[in-house]
Amino acid sequence: MWALLLAALSGAAMAVQGSLNSILGKFIGLLPATLLVHLVGTLGVILVCRWDGSAWGKLGEAPWFAFLGGLLGVLIVYGVAASIPRLGVANATTAIIAAQITMAVAIDHFGLFGLKAIPFSWWKAAGMALLVLGTRLLLMR
Repeated sequence: MWALLLAALSGAAMAVQGSLNSILGKFIGLLPATLLVHLVGTLGVILVCRWDGSAWGKLGEAPWFAFLGGLLGVLIVYGVAASIPRLGVANATTAIIAAQITMAVAIDHFGLFGLKAIPFSWWKAAGMALLVLGTRLLLMR
């Protein structure tokens, strides 16, 4: 239950963060805003977390593609900040969630990146169909 609550809070925070980033982007530009958001986030982690540095010793054990998360984070922040002023928060978030769930189902099904494979089922197909319908309804003007 805690993991679901944390995921829901992350989703809510994403809508707020995207809105704030798009506002910042209007003042200083999207690329500088994206950089600043990551710098502030990094500073926040440094100030809040106190680790002894032993985790850094295992850095070389991580697969090369695990490091792409940082680049994807920049793409995500930029894409959200760029799409919200044009589409609105609800429409941008709808497109984000639809694409995110579609990719998540594919990652689960194929067990990509070394994650546990979770087979596709008719229930998931029904959920995806409802997602498509819901997305269509939310994006109607």
